[in-house]
Amino acid sequence: MNRILCLFFAAFCCIATGPEASACAACFGKSDSPLAYGMNAGIYVLLAVIGSMLGLITSFFVFVSRRAARMAATEPDSTDATV
Repeated sequence: MNRILCLFFAAFCCIATGPEASACAACFGKSDSPLAYGMNAGIYVLLAVIGSMLGLITSFFVFVSRRAARMAATEPDSTDATV
């Protein structure tokens, strides 16, 4: 019974929202409106943030791998050490 009620609610939500409710100014036709320019600016800012975060994460892992290689090269061999 709960599954049928959930399906009925999902179908009602799909029917109740018309195409005007799910379209913005950029998708619905007025691509020269201030809303479309603001949305495009927001998209560019989000792309810049995501790109910079991915670059920072990549540079961190490159730094860690180089440091690990440098530390491994400067470590003395454990076979030469006397206890």
